[in-house]
Amino acid sequence: MYYIITKQKIAIIFTIISLISIFTFSCMLFATSNSWGLSFGEANTTPRGNATAEELANYDAYYVSNTQNKEVYLTFDVGYEAGYTESILDTLKAHNVKAAFFIVGNYFDSNPDTVKRMYEEGHIVANHTLTHPNMSKMSTFEDFKAQIEPNEQKYKNITGQDMKKFYRPPQGIYNTQNLQDAKNLGYKTIFWSVAYVDWEQDNQPSHEKAMSTLMKRVHNGAIILLHSTSKTNMEILDEFLTKMENLGYTFKTLDELQ
Repeated sequence: MYYIITKQKIAIIFTIISLISIFTFSCMLFATSNSWGLSFGEANTTPRGNATAEELANYDAYYVSNTQNKEVYLTFDVGYEAGYTESILDTLKAHNVKAAFFIVGNYFDSNPDTVKRMYEEGHIVANHTLTHPNMSKMSTFEDFKAQIEPNEQKYKNITGQDMKKFYRPPQGIYNTQNLQDAKNLGYKTIFWSVAYVDWEQDNQPSHEKAMSTLMKRVHNGAIILLHSTSKTNMEILDEFLTKMENLGYTFKTLDELQ
């Protein structure tokens, strides 16, 4: 009898230890900081992200659309004005292409006329946080909201409209708590499946390198990330859009993500 009781106690202890381990691991996983990354395979095929489209879908998050058609989504990250955004808007208008601009808080204050033009020409003005911090370090839901909601008010002050709820974490740094917080605020988190190193002001890629990289990486359902601070992007945008159109690609808006 003594042996049986001891065995039962041991089984209970092991069960408790297992449950504690699972809980601890889950908490660690939930809090882990990730930087969005891609692994590219053959040209013009969907890259692998460090989370799958199915995993992201649980949080209303996307890095790619599941469309099988030649449709892509053009997005720009806007942290400050380098003198190129108006030209980018001119080119988009000439091609009748609508894009999404993920904007940091200070840009609303310093460039309200450009933000208003984006809205009036049918582009989506989206949320790139108030101060561009590492969002994985937001310890509470209130901290997260404090980086999101002020931009909504700034946008409404300029346009008179409610901001559409698309959010991109600065530098693609996130954790699953961020994804859940964004979902709780009604936002879709938008990563990307096509990008290249275009953000280094003093080390801009050549036109040839930029075009070669972009044209090898585009694919059906791609979410394309460019930076409006890139002189190269401003200069190649007309050629890029023309080539995409000649290849039969259609530019869709984030409202049409599937």
